[in-house]
Amino acid sequence: MAKYALWTNDVETTSIWFNTLRDETGFKVWKEGMPVLLDIYQKYGIKSTFFFTGYIARLYPDIVRMIQCYGHEVGSHSYSHKKEDGLDVLPYKAQLHQLQTSKKILEDISGEEVISFRSPALRLSKDSARALIESGYRIDSSVASQRFDMFLSFGGIKKLNWLTAPRLPYRVDENNIFKKGSSPLVEVPLSATLFPYVSTTMRVFPLITNIQRQLLHTETSWNEKPIVFDIHPNEFIDESNEERTIERRSRNPVSYFLQDVIRSKLKVKNLGPAAAPLYEREISYYAQRAYTFLTLKDYCKQKGLLAD
Repeated sequence: MAKYALWTNDVETTSIWFNTLRDETGFKVWKEGMPVLLDIYQKYGIKSTFFFTGYIARLYPDIVRMIQCYGHEVGSHSYSHKKEDGLDVLPYKAQLHQLQTSKKILEDISGEEVISFRSPALRLSKDSARALIESGYRIDSSVASQRFDMFLSFGGIKKLNWLTAPRLPYRVDENNIFKKGSSPLVEVPLSATLFPYVSTTMRVFPLITNIQRQLLHTETSWNEKPIVFDIHPNEFIDESNEERTIERRSRNPVSYFLQDVIRSKLKVKNLGPAAAPLYEREISYYAQRAYTFLTLKDYCKQKGLLAD
């Protein structure tokens, strides 16, 4: 039985150290974070999908071009990563603008059709499927089935839909991206075990990640569910030489405490060079168990999930 591990990357200007978006951080992501990831992938023979915000792509176009010679897939991470531009709060036409603008920027830079998408902070509304389809996307990987964020992330209420979302890849309902349907859009859910199986958990709670990978491997052995892991090149950069201030992104005192103060303090653990060996350990586990490493697009093609 074939086993698949899909390593995916969200590329943006977010500074974890400062808890805000910064062009200077985007430059360090391009020059310092991306080379670390590309070296790791080359070492293990991995083809991966990189989801770029249109903003960072427009700011530093070579950050997109640098992955193409390695055979990685260019995907969209919407245009803006600002809190107020989350797809879960934008009306339909505004969602279309974000999605179409990003797609055009990335296609103009890469010279390739962009069909894969991941929403910033995984924030979606039920009508995001229609917006994605109308914008020309064919694959989404923004739903984290059976993951519970405990209201530590923005859009926590709508993310409760993850608890009942299908666990295996599925065609979505055009009117509800969290349910199966017959639309041309394929959802490839991120892996989760109530706790998110992502790089933040890997850095902050490595013992939990050790348990997760064994559980997920067992599941894959049963039902062929692909492992879908999410990491960010900004996790490999070090901005600690600058005095830290945590930007307040919410006026609600409870949201500020949970989503800014607590989350920001946790997320700096093993940030920078310490993240690379942790990520290699994660990849090695699956490499030793003969997993195939594919881009989202190639996985969907190989499994016959894309509509003609």
